[in-house]
Amino acid sequence: MQLSDATHLSFPPESWGLTEQSLADVNNQLNETLFALGNGYIGLRACAEEGEQRANVPSLNGSYLNGFYESEAIQYPENAYGLARTNQFMLNVPNAKCIELHIEDEVFDLQRGSLDQYQRHLDFKTGLLTRTLQWTSPKGRSIRLHSQRLVSFDNKHLFAISYEVTPLNFSGRISLTSSIDSAVKNIEAGDDPRVGSAISGPVLHKLEVMQDGDFTATLHRTHNSGLCLATAQQNCLHTTASYTSTLQQSGEKIGQRFDVDAVQGQVICLEKFCSYYSSRDFPAASLLTTSKQALVMAQVQGFTQLAKAQRAYLDDFWAQADVRVSGDAALQQGIHFNMFHLLQSVGRDGKTNIAAKGLTGEGYEGHYFWDTEIYIFPFFLYNKPEIAKKLLEYRYQYLPQARERARQLSHASGALYPWRTIDGEECSAYFPAGTAQYHINADIAYSIKLYMEATGDTDFLLKQGAEIVLETARLWMGLGHFTRMRGQQQEVFCINEVTGPDEYTAQVNNNYYTNAMAQMHLRFAVDIVTQLQTQHAEDYHQLAKKISLDNAELDAWQRAAALMFLPYDAERGIHEQDDSFLNKKPWDFAATPKDNYPLLLHYHPLVIYRHQVCKQADVLLALLLLSDQFALDDKRRDFDFYEAVTTHDSSLSTCIFSIIAAEVGYHDKAYDYFMQTARLDLDNTHGNTHYGVHTAAMGGTWLGIAYGFGGMRIRHVHTEGGSGEQTRAQLSFAPVLPRQWQDYQFRVHFQGQLLELEVNQSHATYRLLRGNGVKLNHGGQVLELTTEQPVWMLSMPAQEPNHA
Repeated sequence: MQLSDATHLSFPPESWGLTEQSLADVNNQLNETLFALGNGYIGLRACAEEGEQRANVPSLNGSYLNGFYESEAIQYPENAYGLARTNQFMLNVPNAKCIELHIEDEVFDLQRGSLDQYQRHLDFKTGLLTRTLQWTSPKGRSIRLHSQRLVSFDNKHLFAISYEVTPLNFSGRISLTSSIDSAVKNIEAGDDPRVGSAISGPVLHKLEVMQDGDFTATLHRTHNSGLCLATAQQNCLHTTASYTSTLQQSGEKIGQRFDVDAVQGQVICLEKFCSYYSSRDFPAASLLTTSKQALVMAQVQGFTQLAKAQRAYLDDFWAQADVRVSGDAALQQGIHFNMFHLLQSVGRDGKTNIAAKGLTGEGYEGHYFWDTEIYIFPFFLYNKPEIAKKLLEYRYQYLPQARERARQLSHASGALYPWRTIDGEECSAYFPAGTAQYHINADIAYSIKLYMEATGDTDFLLKQGAEIVLETARLWMGLGHFTRMRGQQQEVFCINEVTGPDEYTAQVNNNYYTNAMAQMHLRFAVDIVTQLQTQHAEDYHQLAKKISLDNAELDAWQRAAALMFLPYDAERGIHEQDDSFLNKKPWDFAATPKDNYPLLLHYHPLVIYRHQVCKQADVLLALLLLSDQFALDDKRRDFDFYEAVTTHDSSLSTCIFSIIAAEVGYHDKAYDYFMQTARLDLDNTHGNTHYGVHTAAMGGTWLGIAYGFGGMRIRHVHTEGGSGEQTRAQLSFAPVLPRQWQDYQFRVHFQGQLLELEVNQSHATYRLLRGNGVKLNHGGQVLELTTEQPVWMLSMPAQEPNHA
C-alpha cells in the first residue's frame, strides 16, 4: 500500500485542542496522524470506528504497539562482513476499533446520504478524541452520532470507546457490530527510505479465537520474531430499548452484533473496552485470560471513570510541564500539541523507547534513534524525570546486544549501541549514514550525564548508568588512534571513518561533533570512576571486576581526551565539520530547483557527499551540548558559516539553529527557525506528516523555548568542601523575549525541585513551586529560591539590536 502526499493544513487556533470542522478528503490521511491517540504503548491513528468508506480517499487504519515487531533478514545484493543482518519493524496490529452501524436496511456511509453537521476534537487536557455529527441516510432517516475514544495512561494495555447513536426522526432497527479485524498490513516503503517496511501482506499467524458472552479475543504470533499478541474487546450496551445480541465471524473479522429496537430521541450507547497484551510482557499461555480479567475490570469502571482517571493523569502532567506563550494563539496550540504527542509516544516501562514517528505512523519502521537522547530526553528529564529514567533503563536492558555489536565490528571490548533498532539489534542496512554514526555512544553517555546533574540519582548510577558509560567509552580507544598529523608538533588522538549528525557528509575523518562528544564521554567516564572509587569503593570494585576494567585503560582514556583532535580553521575562525569539509566544492544552491529538496530524494548519495552541503545541524549541535567550551564570537562565526550551507532537510535541524541564533543575538532568526519547528506537523511543512509525527522536532520545540529563549544551561560551580574542591551542577538562565510575544513561562524539575520561569518585557520572575530550595544563575547573578523566599523578580535588560 502506498500513501499519498498531503497538503498544507491549518486549524482554528486554540490553546488546548485541535478541531476539525469539516471533512476534507485531501487531508484525511494527514488528520489520521494529527488526531491520533496513544499512551506510550498503544498508538491508534484517528480513523473512524466505521473505517474509511469514501472511495479514493487515502487512509491508513493503523494500530501500533511500542516494541511489538516482526523481523526479517536484510537482503544485500553485495554482501560484506559485519553488516546488519536483521531488520525489525513495528507492526500494524489487528484493528480493535471497529464498529459498524446499520439503520434498518441502510449502512451508515458518509459517501452516501448527507452530512448535516460534523466536528472532531482532540482535547489535550482530557486526552479524549471526540467526534460529533448529524447524518441523514438516502432514505431520509437522520441520526446523531457522538463517539469518544481514549487510550489509558493508567493501564498501558487498555483503550476504550463510547459510541452513542440517537435516532432523530424515526423509530426502528439500529444495528451495531463491534469487532476485531485482523486483515491488516503495513505500508510499503516504495522509493522513500523514510516511509515504511518492504514487507507486503499479513505477517501475523492466527493461533486461537475466543468468544464468551460480551468478550471476544484473538491470539496471533509473528512468523519470525516469535512474539504472541492477544487482541481483545469487551462490549457493554446501554439502552432502554429492547435488543438482541449475536456473535459473528466473517473471514478475518470477529465480533458481536447488537440489534436494537430504537426509539426516536432515545440514546443508544455502546461502551467498548479493548486491550493488547503481548508475550513481551506476559507468558504467551496467559495472554487471553489476562486480557479477559483486565477488560472485566475496565467494564466495571466504565468509560466515565476511565475518562476521569485520564483527566487526572493529564492534570498532573500539565501541572509539571505546561509551557505558556502569550501573543500567538497558533504557536500556543503547536506547543501543547507537541508536548501532548510526546507524552503519548514515549515508552514508560523501561523496555521500550520512543520512535522517530512515535506511535502515529510507520515512518522509519518504528525504529528508535539518537533522537531520543539528544532531542527528546531533555523534555522528559526536566518535566517528567521518572519517564527520563525509564528511557535510560531501556538502554541498559540492551547493553548485552550493544556488546555483541561491538564484537561484530571487531572491537575487542566495550559496547556499541545500534543506530536504529527496536529490540536492541542494529537494523540500519545503509551503514554510511547508519552504523558509521558512532556518536550514538556519546549521545547516550551525554544523556546519563545530564540525568545525573539534574537528579543526583546515585542508585541509578551504581546499578546501571556507570556500566553503560564505561562500556561505551571503551569503543573510542578501539575506533581512534594516536598519531602525529601533518603540520602538528605534537601527537593527537584522531577518529577516522565516521559519520556525524549531518547525514549529507558521510564517513569522514575527525568529525568535530563526534570527536568533541567522544572527549566529553571519556572525561565523564574517568569522573565516574573517580567518584565511585572515592564514595562507593566496594560498588566500583565489583563493577570493575565484572567488566575487567583496569587503571591502564583509565590512563589511556585520560590521554585520549587530552589529545583529542578538534579541527579548527584559524583563518576563518570556525570549527571545521571534519578534516575534508572545507576542501569540498560548495553546493550550487542557486541552481537547485525548489522541488529538488530534500536532496536525498533527488541526488545519489555520492553526489551529495562530495559537496559542501549539510542536511542538518552538526557543529552547531556541539556548540549547544558543550556550550561552556566555546566563546560567543566563535559561536557566531560558526553560525554564520554553517547557516549558509545547510538545507534543513532534516526535521532535527531548525530547532538547533534557533537556539544558537538566540544565544548569539540573532533574535529574529531565532524566532523564524523556532516557528519552523513548533508547527512543523500541524502545518505539515515537511510534507510527510501523514506517515507520522516528528517526535524529535516536538522535543526540539521545548528545547527552543527553554534552551533558546530561556537561555537555560547547566553550569558547573566549584566549591570548597571538607574533602577539598567539589563541583556541583547549577541551572543557569539568560532569558530573552521575542518581540512577537507578550510573555512566556515554562517549568523545570531540577535536583528534586520544581521551578518556574516567567519572562515578560520588563521582568524575569523565578518561582519555587515544589521543594525546599535551590540556587540558580540569572545572567551571572546567583539567586537562591527558598521556602522563605520562593520568588525572585529581576528586571530584564534592554534587548540588544538584532545582529543578523
